[in-house]
Amino acid sequence: MRYLVAMLFAIAAAALAMLYFSGRFASFVVAKFAFDNPDQVNDLHVAVFMGANLAALVVGWVVGWAAGGMVVKPEED
Repeated sequence: MRYLVAMLFAIAAAALAMLYFSGRFASFVVAKFAFDNPDQVNDLHVAVFMGANLAALVVGWVVGWAAGGMVVKPEED
């Protein structure tokens, strides 16, 4: 059950980050640099976008793991 809760939180966090945060953050980071080639712009934008999504996925997993730990009773040995 704990794994299920963690997966659901991770999916929700990644989806919310992808819709509301990652694109804006990637554009903000790209705007701070000067580039010689349009491919460099795209490469950095994609890298920051995917990195932010991965970070949100990990944060969602950790929060879900903690929340799932509160739901599940500890096993008795």
